[in-house]
Amino acid sequence: MASHLSISLHNTIKTSINLSYAKSNSCLPSKLRPNLSHSKQPRCITVSAVAQNQPYWHGIESEIDAFLDKSIPIRKPEAVFVPMRHLTFAAPRTAASALCVAACELVGGDRSHAMAAAAAVHLVHAAAYAHEHLPLTDRTGPGPRPEVEHKYGPNIELLTGDGIFPFGFELLARSVGPARPERVLQVMIEISRAGGSEGIMDGLYKEGEIVDENSRFEFIEYVCKKKYGEIHACAAASGAILGGGSEAEIQKLRNFGLYAGTVRGLMERKTSVEIENIVRKLRDLALKELEGFHGKKNVELLTSLVAKPSLCSA
Repeated sequence: MASHLSISLHNTIKTSINLSYAKSNSCLPSKLRPNLSHSKQPRCITVSAVAQNQPYWHGIESEIDAFLDKSIPIRKPEAVFVPMRHLTFAAPRTAASALCVAACELVGGDRSHAMAAAAAVHLVHAAAYAHEHLPLTDRTGPGPRPEVEHKYGPNIELLTGDGIFPFGFELLARSVGPARPERVLQVMIEISRAGGSEGIMDGLYKEGEIVDENSRFEFIEYVCKKKYGEIHACAAASGAILGGGSEAEIQKLRNFGLYAGTVRGLMERKTSVEIENIVRKLRDLALKELEGFHGKKNVELLTSLVAKPSLCSA
């Protein structure tokens, strides 16, 4: 995949996992809360509800990590698989892969059917993260630029990133057993779009045109939609597809992921009144997409991804 792919780091809660190459960052709700919400509708959840949901997200992350751990063993040629394994687990977690599993369960599917897709979503992110943070990369512009500890040189990290992305499709192809082949094919299309020119690449290209945080706010929203929103939309839709959701359910969850992911991207940037207004608008749109799922046991879990508990009445 082209080295221009990029997904910026999300702030997440750290969780320990028993993998030899990994200390992933968990995507639990307490780090996924928008900075502002003034919605007058009683759709927000309480602090205690978010805390109660954390074990659910921890459980999903652990299962995805275990799936990846099993899928990427160190084998010959070690020069390929050692750095692939390292860079896969070195990339910090986003909420997208966990959202894929949660969406599958929301529509009545078994989470095992979405595990390969969730892993593939993380691999897209890991490949993009490796490319964005190559040693010697001279990148300027707004947004966070985290310090990254590099174990390999830029040539190895570039080539390994190129190998990680298609490996996700291999995992999907092997997962046809528990799922219908046409559903797996549809998920492959979803991931290709989100990771390519209709998603991350477009956002990265446009990001170069953002001069500073005072740039036109609609333009910043567009960049965050492409870099963050599309991968979350893809993950939610993929989970719903593999869970056997209806077309209406798939579209609602795709929309929810798009809004929720864009909110997270916007909150990575320095806040302003204008950004906060956009976040508020997108948060309400995200919650509205879940209204049709009321009564299902997992709907509050997804709601917690865009909730701001500190601003909700108990």
